[in-house]
Amino acid sequence: MGGTGVSKSQVSRLCQEIDERVGAFLDRPIEGEWPYLWIDATSVKVRQDGRIVSVAVIVAVGVNTDGRREVLGMDVGPSEAETFWTDFLRKLARRGLRGVKLVISDAHEGIKASVAKVMNATWQRCRVHFMRNVLAHAGRSGRRVVSAFIATAFAQDDAEAARQQWRRVADQLRPKVPKLAALMDTAEPDVLAYMGFPAAHRVKLHSTSPLERLNGEIKRWTEVVGIFPNEAAITRLVGAILLEQNDEWAVQRSRYMTLESIAPIGDDPLVSLPTLAA
Repeated sequence: MGGTGVSKSQVSRLCQEIDERVGAFLDRPIEGEWPYLWIDATSVKVRQDGRIVSVAVIVAVGVNTDGRREVLGMDVGPSEAETFWTDFLRKLARRGLRGVKLVISDAHEGIKASVAKVMNATWQRCRVHFMRNVLAHAGRSGRRVVSAFIATAFAQDDAEAARQQWRRVADQLRPKVPKLAALMDTAEPDVLAYMGFPAAHRVKLHSTSPLERLNGEIKRWTEVVGIFPNEAAITRLVGAILLEQNDEWAVQRSRYMTLESIAPIGDDPLVSLPTLAA
């Protein structure tokens, strides 16, 4: 940064101070109920045993029954390993995470099983990422039409109407694009899970888009570093970014979701969606 004369001991002390603050933030108790949990991962490069490898930085953000948003945790590990996702969710549970009704994430290998095993919650497959996968089967000329067809299901007022429309669209596409229709058949309960929740929340529940700005900030800073010397350095930098973002959310005057719309999710014991969780 243009400074001179900074000794190794000063650098070490500064790093230690950052590590202590970040560690306290990431290990803090999680209090109250958190109906919604978003999980997303960003890949970064790190040196391991003399090699340069790609690892996942996973971040969890939740909304509590006060409608407030917080960064609840982060970890570093192999993105495709189910044990990694399971351990991460168990850490959140040990710190007090409870009351989760819906977990929103991309379709990372193993995460759906981990959510069912640890959280006993409904899983929402990110709609944005799913649409990218779908349109890859449609061909360039058919993408606009297919996108418009599937969007009619998302435009329905309730979960049952959305399911019925989803099936109609899949059946219409089946003769010409059977692989796409089969993908829709398989993904239906996961992509439409959010439709069983309050309409006021759905725009924020159907994808991991609410994390995009945060992930963009993480990506911007990690690309400056390029290759991290170890995983501790990743935790130090990303943890500091998350701590700053969490502080910014804490001082915002407006809630992420209104009290009126979110209160029934936490207070009503009947709020559960077993048909969508299948």
